[in-house]
Amino acid sequence: MLAPRSLGGHFFCLRYTGDMDFALTQEHELIREMAYKFGQNEVLPGLAERDREHKSDASMLEKMAEGGIMGMSIPAKYGGSDTDYISLGIACEELERADSTARVVMSVHSGLHSLTLLQWGTEEQKQRWLPDLAKGNRWGGFGLTEPNAGSDAANLRTTATKDGDSYILNGEKTWISLADYAHQFLVITRLTNTDAKAPYAAFIVDRNTPGFSSKAIKGKLGVRAGNTGQIFFENMRVPAENMLGMEGDGFKVAMSALDHGRYTVASGAVGIITACLDACTKYANERSVGGEVIGKKQLVQQMIASMVKGREIGRLLYYKVGWMKNTGQRHTKECSMAKWVNCEAAFDAANKAVEIHGAYGYCDEFPVERYFRNSRGAMIYEGTHEIHTIMQAEYELGYRADKPISRVLPTWPVE
Repeated sequence: MLAPRSLGGHFFCLRYTGDMDFALTQEHELIREMAYKFGQNEVLPGLAERDREHKSDASMLEKMAEGGIMGMSIPAKYGGSDTDYISLGIACEELERADSTARVVMSVHSGLHSLTLLQWGTEEQKQRWLPDLAKGNRWGGFGLTEPNAGSDAANLRTTATKDGDSYILNGEKTWISLADYAHQFLVITRLTNTDAKAPYAAFIVDRNTPGFSSKAIKGKLGVRAGNTGQIFFENMRVPAENMLGMEGDGFKVAMSALDHGRYTVASGAVGIITACLDACTKYANERSVGGEVIGKKQLVQQMIASMVKGREIGRLLYYKVGWMKNTGQRHTKECSMAKWVNCEAAFDAANKAVEIHGAYGYCDEFPVERYFRNSRGAMIYEGTHEIHTIMQAEYELGYRADKPISRVLPTWPVE
């Protein structure tokens, strides 16, 4: 306890409870080093060509599996690495420092799919699916967005009709990462014959089920070296035992999944800012104008300082969310803030990075144009800039409040 202090004639006694600690552990630092080396050694080689040719590479997922990355934040009892949620954020930051495609794998496979299964699955479901997911023997995807249901997620048209001890799925999902690669998908549907108060349900579906098909989306502005596509269901029969939660829980499952996905996007955005700083500090110390390196120019320094500010604020925001996850607290509001602020800061950093590089920043000889394209996408997926703006305003105005959820993630350390 600190000594009493006087402020305006009043005495205050400041207490430090130790509840929130911003220091990273040795394990966190080792994970940062591991993820950084993986990104530099396994993701970056050949990336420029793959990005230029819009060519995805499934071998990157295989390498991530071999490195144990896909089992992060999954308890050891289910085959995972037993690392906490801050560790997951750090890994996403360093992977996106190399390229967004690697972080997207973590967002979809680990965040949207595996952590949601860990949160909502029965013990039998977790024992059945999580070990293979954690080891990377199977890759998981997520299906919420549809051609007419993006930000308006409640307008889903993919249907699930109960038929005996199974459900018949019909419809399509779009902008699905790993659409052609994932072995299984967590799919949110609208129930057609139910007495549940909310007509939504969530299912784990296998791509080898008759009636399933996928198609890649071409011509993307960013994340070109990653696989994105559509998935289709045509009279696809899914066992009732594959439902996560109960009938009517589908929307809750989806919103829980978005909390996990947004966390990985928020932490990954800090990686883009760091990558911009890597490129810009090097360039600014090498490029000379008027006999002086441009790093000495105050306007360039102003842009560099802005990136540093975004990186430091961004880390604190996602560290806080990771801490809240570790301690079992509801964090939808805080996760929305981290995703919103960090993705805007990443896009701003990438924009400034292009400016610092001048004409060279406008071509793919340097990586900053790729950071610019990739960072723009993150302001759309996992909740648009506008959606998060409205959410934060509604929280502050008292129009929105988070209720406790019935299904919670394991806290860390796991007992």
